Amino acid sequence: MYHIPVLLKESIEGLTIKPDGVYVDLTFGGGGHSKEILRHLDKGKLFAFDQDDDAEANARNKDNPFFDNPKFQFIKANFRYLKKYLKLYKISQVDGILADLGISSHQIDEASRGFSTRFDGALDMRMNQQQDFSAKDLIAKYSEKDLHRILGMYGEIKNARTLAQAIVTERIKKEIVSTQDLKNILQRYAPRGAEFKYFAQVFQALRIEVNEEMKALEEMLVQSAEILKVGGRLVVISYHSLEDRLVKNYIGKGKFHGEVEKDFYGNEIKPLEAVNRKPIEASEEEIKANPRARSGKLRIAEKL
Repeated sequence: MYHIPVLLKESIEGLTIKPDGVYVDLTFGGGGHSKEILRHLDKGKLFAFDQDDDAEANARNKDNPFFDNPKFQFIKANFRYLKKYLKLYKISQVDGILADLGISSHQIDEASRGFSTRFDGALDMRMNQQQDFSAKDLIAKYSEKDLHRILGMYGEIKNARTLAQAIVTERIKKEIVSTQDLKNILQRYAPRGAEFKYFAQVFQALRIEVNEEMKALEEMLVQSAEILKVGGRLVVISYHSLEDRLVKNYIGKGKFHGEVEKDFYGNEIKPLEAVNRKPIEASEEEIKANPRARSGKLRIAEKL
């Protein structure tokens, strides 16, 4: 299967779909969530965003329920341009928005994309393959200070400074072009017995930076709150603490940093209200069937 959707039942329930409503799937990928949303629509409409070439091919595949479906519109774009693209379709308000963050199983399993620590492939990691800047460019061009910053901030690497120095030293000797080239360097600095986790943290840091994932997520959350109708639902599944913290803060405080602001009467000024106080996590059954679900955290918010 192209991609098994995570927390499918819970996220669809969280959307509380109206048959004639307008919905947005911000991370189409393999179309698992979209397929389920479409099943609940009668006169409604679903807009699906994805910047990945493979996702577009999947949406346009004649064998899929999306093909020539009047209720479905695929938009090949990063979700940070949510408002801009919906405006082209004369949509200013929607009933529900779903985002399943992170990368699809298909992208991970495609060695040439360079997302996975399991295969040797090009050091790429671009979600949008039309983009010029790749992980190879990052490794070749970033200063030691910037490498230290992203490894520490996005990978939460304990020895980020030492590793940044090592990368800069090694790239002078020879160009670092493949995931194996990079892993050969990492091997020397990974904690004994936790090599795989260390590799994954470094790859995560590079991927986030290459695709500007945090900035795009912030922009998307702000726009989502603006275009949701009152009572509309935002459903977000995140896979690491950095993403989850941004989502949690924005839902809880209407901002990404600092405390919630209050009006003259002491009422909190924020566009969304959390539906679930604690994130919903996958059941043991789901994790057995799909190990990727283990780290998924689902948050649901309603427009005030």
